[in-house]
Amino acid sequence: MKNINQLLHTTYPLIQGGMANVATATLAAAVSNAGGLGLIGAGGYDAEWVRTEIRKVRTLTSAPFGVNIMLMSPHAKAIAEVVVEEGVKVVTTGAGSPGIYMKAWKDAGIIVIPVVPSVALAVRMERLGADAVVVEGTESGGHIGELTTMAIVPQVADKVSIPVIAAGGIADRRGVLAAFALGAKGVQVGTVLLATHECPIHENYKQKVIQAKDTDTVVTGRGSGAPVRVLKNKMARRYLDMANQNVSLEELEKLTLGSLRKAVFEGDVDDGSFMAGQVSGMVKGLRSVKEVLSDLFDGVEAYKDTLEIL
Repeated sequence: MKNINQLLHTTYPLIQGGMANVATATLAAAVSNAGGLGLIGAGGYDAEWVRTEIRKVRTLTSAPFGVNIMLMSPHAKAIAEVVVEEGVKVVTTGAGSPGIYMKAWKDAGIIVIPVVPSVALAVRMERLGADAVVVEGTESGGHIGELTTMAIVPQVADKVSIPVIAAGGIADRRGVLAAFALGAKGVQVGTVLLATHECPIHENYKQKVIQAKDTDTVVTGRGSGAPVRVLKNKMARRYLDMANQNVSLEELEKLTLGSLRKAVFEGDVDDGSFMAGQVSGMVKGLRSVKEVLSDLFDGVEAYKDTLEIL
């Protein structure tokens, strides 16, 4: 089995989360330049936006980068073609199965790494030809599953022969070491990168992450089957109050319409959806992306050797 550095041609076995509206060429390039694999998060954007970001990131870094495709997007098919046309080397996927695109991507030499929340889906992705899987625990920010990183990573690692990349609840060296101990070969991080100089989000968003305490995230959308972890604010509390009153899904969707963009671009502390993980309480201040990655991996190799002996 190749290690993640060999697979991705990176210095660190780290992938940046494909955060919608956050993971632009600017952040992707900063992560890649710092030694990880930066991702452009396609989110709900169209194919031409993705093409423009791909071309932009190449003006900012010569290091490897990738694209994250949300498969439930109406633009997914067109974006799947763009990554081939633009010669992207790595694709991560979420919110669906990439099966219909696998042949074209593999024929183009693309490394495919689906994000999965369960053992069954991880096994299925390996059968489809995935090169690795990102196994995401419920500690993560944004759209989440139910199983914790501690529970799901070792179960997946026991069932697949491709590398497992752990996501959820990782903010410092201790989280990285825990991921290795659980059987992962690398990590994916998102929340810890929100509070960086290079992250293209509103300053209010960064400050909400920095000021967050251990209990300051909440999950909305459980009743709709699409749970999302966010930082507590007036909008999140109003959503939960309405859900407890059995308000229709249509009304709840109206409340959250455009709320992520309000957080990212406007810094609307009352009505924005500030997606962030449970490790927000561990983020203490603004740093550079390079400082974050160095902190995550400083001294890890010595401990990792010990873990492998065990």
